[in-house]
Formats: sequence, C-alpha cells, structure tokens
Amino acid sequence: FMDRLEPGSVEYNVPSPMWFDGPVDVAALGAALGALVARHEVLRTRLVAGPDGVAYQVIDPPGPVPLPVVDVSGVAEPMAAASCLVEADAAEPFDLAAGPLVRACLVRAGLDRCVLVLSMHHVVSDEWSERIFWRELSALYRALRAGEPDPLPPLGVQYADFAVWQRSWLTGDVLDGQLAYWRDKLAGAPVLDLPTDRPRPPVRSSEGAAAGFTIPAETADAVRRIARANGATMFMTLLAAFDVVLARYCGTDDVTVGTPVAGRTRAETEDLIGFFVNTLVLRADLSGDPSFAELLRRVRETTLDGYAHQDLPFEQLVDALVTERDRSRPPLFQVLFSYDPPAPEDDNENTRLADDRADSHPGWDTGSGPGPDAGPSPLRVKTDLGVTLVDSGRALIGEIQYSTALFDAATIDRMAGHLAVVLEAVAAGAGRRVAELPILSAAERRQLIADGDGAVVALPGVGGAHDLVAERVRQHPDAVAVVCGSRLVTYGGLWERAGRFAGLLRAAGAGPESVVGLCLPRGIDLVAAVLG
Repeated sequence: FMDRLEPGSVEYNVPSPMWFDGPVDVAALGAALGALVARHEVLRTRLVAGPDGVAYQVIDPPGPVPLPVVDVSGVAEPMAAASCLVEADAAEPFDLAAGPLVRACLVRAGLDRCVLVLSMHHVVSDEWSERIFWRELSALYRALRAGEPDPLPPLGVQYADFAVWQRSWLTGDVLDGQLAYWRDKLAGAPVLDLPTDRPRPPVRSSEGAAAGFTIPAETADAVRRIARANGATMFMTLLAAFDVVLARYCGTDDVTVGTPVAGRTRAETEDLIGFFVNTLVLRADLSGDPSFAELLRRVRETTLDGYAHQDLPFEQLVDALVTERDRSRPPLFQVLFSYDPPAPEDDNENTRLADDRADSHPGWDTGSGPGPDAGPSPLRVKTDLGVTLVDSGRALIGEIQYSTALFDAATIDRMAGHLAVVLEAVAAGAGRRVAELPILSAAERRQLIADGDGAVVALPGVGGAHDLVAERVRQHPDAVAVVCGSRLVTYGGLWERAGRFAGLLRAAGAGPESVVGLCLPRGIDLVAAVLG
C-alpha cells in the first residue's frame, strides 16, 4: 500500500554496506550471494498486483546474483567516492513488482580496501534477518573460497509457508478477538502533539538524522535493580521513564508509543530471512499522578497484554482503525521506542550484527567504516522520533532518530539529556510521584535561575498593548514592526492600518467591550486587525 501511495519512495530501503580490508575473492563472494538467494525463497520474491489490486507473491527460480565491481581507487578521494556510491545505492528505489528486492555491488577503494554495497527492501527483510544474512553469507563465502561443500543445513520451511499459515490461522474468532482487543485499547487515543521546532509539513518527510547519548553504568545498574524489584523487564522500565518524558513534553497523561517485536513466535521461523517484525502500539496511562512504581506496574500490564495480542499485523490494525489517512504523520503513533538487551555470551544466534559480519572474513571492518573523509549515509525515518537503547551489560547506549523536517539537533540533544535526568531520578527510588520527577539538567536549572535573577524593572503605566505600540509609533515610526514573508510594515504603517480597521468596526456598531470575531490568514492584516 505504501509503495503505491508514494511511488519511488526509498523509505523502506534497508542499506547494509560492509567495509573490509584485504583481498576479496569476487567469484566466491558472488557465488555465496547466489547460494544464499537460492536458499531463501523470499529473496527471490516479487509482489505483483492482481486484477483486484491486491498484491500476491511471485517466487522466481534460483539464478546467479549480479555482483558488479566498481573501482574508484584511482580518483582523488577514493574513500569519499566509495561512500557516495553507498549513499546513491541507498537512495535508489526498488520496484516491488519487477524485482529483484536485493542487490549488491563491490566497490574497490584501494588495493586492500573495499565495500560490499548491499541493499534489501524491508518487505523481504528485518533486523533479525540481517543477522541471518551476514552469518550465512560468511559461512558460504568461507566454504566456497576453500573449495568445501555448502555447510548450511537445509531449511524446513520457507517464508511463503509462514505467510500461508498466518493467513489461514488469523481468521474467524482469532482475528475478531485480536481486533476487539486493540479497538478497545486504542479507543479515543489522542495524537501525541510533540512540540516541534518547525510547523509540520502537510506531507510527512522521511529525511532524518540521529543523535547518540549514553546512560552511565551506575544509573543503568540502579534501573536494573528497580526493574527486578518491581517484577518488570528493563524494556518496561525504560519505556515507563520515556513515557514520563513524553508526557511532560506534550502536557498529557495519555501517551501512545510504538515498539517493534520480532514476530517469530514459532521455532521454525528462527532461521528464516523475511519480514516477520511487527509493531505494537502501547498506550500508557499517567493519570492521577501515580508513583513511578505504579506507572511501571501499569506499563508492565499493558506490555504483557500487547505481547499476548501481537499476532495481528500492524498494517491490518491500521486498516481497521484508521478511516482517514493523515499524510502529515504516521498512523496510530508518532514515536517509536525499542530496547536491545545484552546478547548472551554463549548464544551465537543473538550476537550483535557486527559480530556476525566480523566472523565472515578476517578483514571485514566492523569499526569506523569508511573513515573520517567520508560523510555518514543518509538516514530515512518512519516516525517523528525513534528512540533505541542498547544494553551493553553495563552502560546503556542510546540513539534518537528524528525527522529533520520537525526538529533541530539541539532539541534532540536536550531530549536525550531529559531522559537521562528522569532515569537518574528513578534510579534513586521508584516511590516518587511522576510529577515530582525532575526533567531539567543541572545546567538548565542554573540557567533558569540566572534568567530570573536580573534587576527589577517597573512595568510601564499603560492601559494595554495598544498604548505600548502607540509609544513606539511616537518614538520610531519608521522602524519595522511586522515581517511576513517578503512583506514588511513599519510601526507608522501598522498604526495607520489599525486605525482604518477601528473606523470600520465603529461604523459597524462596535464599541468598548464589544466581542468581535476575526477570521483572517496569518499576516500583516491580522496583526493590524487585532491592534485595531
């Protein structure tokens, strides 16, 4: 639906480039890609619209995967040139009907420096799938380079099998029950009205940026203790703290946030590449100024209920609950929150993606990427804000992705600081009421005190704002009073316009204490009418 609503959009592209050092066996790498695509049918799948307009899957037969090689080692700045190719690939849309929905290119930036430029469409992949992709590509590449047979065990099922099962299971009473739960849970949920730095554009922009921050290990350890003491997970505890920040920002006690879930509730899906991830809409109730412990209890209950009803795809929930699409904002929620727990040391299935990639080739670089001479890849965001906290086992590593059409970087940095302050306060004890939790940093508090510590100035003895404007007209009639786009008006000109409005109002019968309605677009005439 989104692909047809916004043709050519790259919002759901999943770029996954990998820089590496050392020689690369291009033939082995190309063969490994082909074997991986042959292994997972979803990577050979296209979505073609039928006569009724509904898309259906078309699975193409296995075949070689093109792996063009581009050599930029001879240009003046090869690393920057390679990074530009990565960005260009990320900005190239996929054709869901024509396919393919995965593409690769090898870029040489030097004798021992290359980047594998890889992109997939989100419809065939998710974060879990990326880890599988890199792990299996690693194993296949090593085997092919060494002349060994395919080391991967055959798959018992394919993504299409899961799709058929889900479609047949999620019907009748099961579907009705899931829909009924979410209808009741989200009934009357308000739009989260975030204070933005700029007016919201009529059509949402996917252009974004990201800001990183860290929650110190001492605070993180205390929050872990709070979670255990209240029978909650770290995800629930961190989400409750973030709900406090959003409630304070938006002046509300009803906060709705989206969160991703893996969607792999059956063991057969754990080794499959495909789009399994689902999004839950979690609504927090902060009414009655509860203690943080009570808020955490509410968030825990809501989260567990959501997990129990996670099988309804988010797209179906939107179709059922959203009768009229607002293209200026995402449906049902505007803020996404996720938490990545520390990976068990003995569980290779859940190691970080960088570890999976690093194991694949002794020269693959999981560190700084292309280096300081190449800029960051462009970021596409699907929500106004997206907060991720990664648990390193000690500190919490945070990132806020945000829409640059709405927010400035400084605003997001302050928000990250406010979340850190709330977590620090929660770490000191969960018994404090939500309204008592501080949100301002020490520097912000000092600034507020300093701003209010100036000399006392007597208020002018005037009867209203019009008297202040009149005095300004007398002193500086040629000074600019109002600017609207490319138009401006001086205080003298504004006073003259206001006088004409006042004459019209008097002629219409208006006088002192009369209530007069104004219906004018924002601009110079509106200011003059208010003054008149």
